[in-house]
Amino acid sequence: MLNHNEVDLNNCDREPIHIPGQIQSHGFLIVIDHNYTIRYHSDNISVFVEGIGNNLLGRSINDVELLIGQNEPKDFISQLISFGKKNGFEQTNPFTTDVQGNPFYLVISPTDDYYLLEFEPATSDLSIDIQKMIGRSISEMLADKNLQHLLDNAARQVKQIIRYDRVMIYRFADDGHGEVISEAKNDDLDPWVGLHYPASDIPKQARELYKLNLTRLIANVHTAPSKIITAADNSIPLDLTPSQLRAVSPIHIQYLKNMGVDSSFSISLIYKKELWGLIACHNYTPRFIDYKSRESSKLIGQILSSALEFRQDEENQQITQRYKVAIDQISKYLLKSISIEDALTQQEVTILDTTNASGVILLYENNTIKIGQTPNDNQIEDLLNWIKDNLGDSFHFTNNLSSVYPAAAAYKDIASGLMISVLSREMNEYVLWFKPEQIQTIKWAGNPEKPAEVAANGLMQISPRKSFGEWTQKVSGTSINWSNEEIKSAARLREEITYAINQKASAIRLLNDKLKQAYEELDAFSSTISHDLKNPLSTIKSYAQILTRNGNLEPKTQRIMERIMVGADKMNVMINEVLDYSRIGRSEVQNKRVEMEPIINDLVRDLKVAYNAPDAIVNIGDMPDIYGDPVMIAQVFANLISNAIKYAIPSGTPTVGIAGKLTETGVIYTISDNGIGIDIQYLPKVFELFGRLENARDIEGSGVGLSIVKRIIEKHHGKVWVDSELSKGSTFYVEFFYKHNI
Repeated sequence: MLNHNEVDLNNCDREPIHIPGQIQSHGFLIVIDHNYTIRYHSDNISVFVEGIGNNLLGRSINDVELLIGQNEPKDFISQLISFGKKNGFEQTNPFTTDVQGNPFYLVISPTDDYYLLEFEPATSDLSIDIQKMIGRSISEMLADKNLQHLLDNAARQVKQIIRYDRVMIYRFADDGHGEVISEAKNDDLDPWVGLHYPASDIPKQARELYKLNLTRLIANVHTAPSKIITAADNSIPLDLTPSQLRAVSPIHIQYLKNMGVDSSFSISLIYKKELWGLIACHNYTPRFIDYKSRESSKLIGQILSSALEFRQDEENQQITQRYKVAIDQISKYLLKSISIEDALTQQEVTILDTTNASGVILLYENNTIKIGQTPNDNQIEDLLNWIKDNLGDSFHFTNNLSSVYPAAAAYKDIASGLMISVLSREMNEYVLWFKPEQIQTIKWAGNPEKPAEVAANGLMQISPRKSFGEWTQKVSGTSINWSNEEIKSAARLREEITYAINQKASAIRLLNDKLKQAYEELDAFSSTISHDLKNPLSTIKSYAQILTRNGNLEPKTQRIMERIMVGADKMNVMINEVLDYSRIGRSEVQNKRVEMEPIINDLVRDLKVAYNAPDAIVNIGDMPDIYGDPVMIAQVFANLISNAIKYAIPSGTPTVGIAGKLTETGVIYTISDNGIGIDIQYLPKVFELFGRLENARDIEGSGVGLSIVKRIIEKHHGKVWVDSELSKGSTFYVEFFYKHNI
């Protein structure tokens, strides 16, 4: 129990719902290890199996299975497990059997150490055959291309199939709270469309389980759960993550009771491997749906998820294309002989067109150019001072500026949303986009603050709210969120501006003294790395190698020595890459025509061997020649193809695409993969030195390779940019220009 100071909504996020220690009582559970010995079971087995006894722990499943499946062949459970291990347990689940004359389904779920054997009735409270209705219902559900109509159709079809009193489409927001965006209900029920529910109603760990278990049945909130028993000396709680019968959090049970709901059933809706929402079904009397019917219902969720993804991607593609056209046009302006400011702000297409902002400011070469609705000059000056003092990143965005910069509350009707792209922090050059306040009136289903109440022992505890009457909240100071498409567009625009600035820098922006000083420091740094770091590192590795030859070392000490050598090798690689990075800045480009086909083919062959990825699929298209330095060009493609293969390996079927195409001014190569992708918030930082991403921490790398790529491309007066989505893969673009265009 919690004391008063510990009671907050975060406690709901920490509730261990995957190890509840009990199951719903409409079925029973036996858990066996890999030797088929019973290690856990629910305490209600004797309710379903007469004469089986109350304690099966330590017995072989083969000894008791005849009492469970009297009409099954000997060792049928071990045979099912062997078949499932070879062919997948989705091929065996559910296995239809009988438990003392009653039809039951057996569902087998493997875990790291055990097999969960779940037995539940093969009968349902539904009077119809769900599987026969699925096909027609899906056809009707997908008949309309409008997204809202699609959701409304889905709710109606699911209600018609499972006959629950209320079926809702429940969508999660970025902060975890949910909203009912569609429903089909009995006529006597109040409508819930438009009602919001706080994130604590379905806390984070529950949302994670919904991604793993695509359906979830709570058959009767009024029945007592059955406890799971295990040996007295076993203190490890049983992980019921894959379980169908997993008991429900007491807080959630009370929550449903407070709503008057006796039974609930949910179907997960997944968008790009994340939980988009639920088909949430409520019934005001107990309702049991058998396993096969739940699996058929899961198919509806999977098809609706695919339809949602298709519709959403279609909309996103239209937006992306609109921004791409704008940036392509701006890029053409920048390549002309007009000034940077005029190219960005004075043409038919401007930087305002690259996002859905209502205003934008370009701060460049001590000039401030405004387009659309923006704060006044004094407000801009104060805002810039705050940005310089508080934001260190080269890219930043928020839809609630006044929450981090209170002075912005004075002009929230113009700038509640802010996106910042830093062109040069030293020279105070930025692009700032603004979005106005969008006042929202949110209708909550009851007060969203989950209250604490005094328990019988006098201590405070979390308690689900009892009232679900509409509770209105007015939200001000926020704008419409910056979309992924807008963020990608802003990142691409910065690359185009940086490229144009670099092209013009030789005439108007050279800072000779600082550059000279920077090169001198870089030379000194390189020398320090070569001598002061590499030599001691070699010594460390040599001593470790000598020690490993001592046959008297304990295994633990031997492993430590091996780790020292591996660490020394990694540090040596990083030092060499930093040296490469510094040398590129001082190297002269030896321009000539570079034949790309042998370079790419050799790299692909060698990298497949280096990463032990013989089955990696590498699709190679046209490979036009490039004008540049052969050694540097090879280094660029070695880094990009190496990354593509390395980060695609976790996908299971690594697939890489390499292709070049001729343009009016040069050649553009694309290197794509189906790997782990890049989180949208890190996209503008991928070419920064030591820019390792959070989702790549477990993959070997130094964070220098892409910085080297960018430096080489800049030496060739070319361009490099990236497009990526988390868990979907990345595409890198490198553009080289013809000799006469450099």
